[in-house]
Amino acid sequence: MSKRPDYTAALAAHGVQQVLRVLEGRWKLVILFQLFGGRLLRFSELERALPGISQKMLAQQLRQLEKDGVVARIVHHEMPPRVEYHLTEWGQALCPALDALLRWAEAAPPAMRPALLGAAADEPAAPADPLPAA
Repeated sequence: MSKRPDYTAALAAHGVQQVLRVLEGRWKLVILFQLFGGRLLRFSELERALPGISQKMLAQQLRQLEKDGVVARIVHHEMPPRVEYHLTEWGQALCPALDALLRWAEAAPPAMRPALLGAAADEPAAPADPLPAA
């Protein structure tokens, strides 16, 4: 691994903004959480796991995540055609970072937790369905 650059405050802020742009959008994080833990899912399985998403939006979000190198697509040449999606190694490496953000939100002052965590702010600290291991 190469030496990390020396970041100024402005360069660090710009770098984080660029990373957040890869993840922004209503569905991208939900898609990532469905694929964490090495899961390999067909388009239809993702569609069922994400109530409210249209086929068009799911396809757009997956295409963008694929273009950004976070998700990979496997096309099986059979009839009917079968396509599966999984996280790349780089995409899977997001799991600890997102888990750290979640833990940061859980440690927020009590008045801030509902805004950051929604309904999860009222639940016990131990999640019923923990994040998959990285």
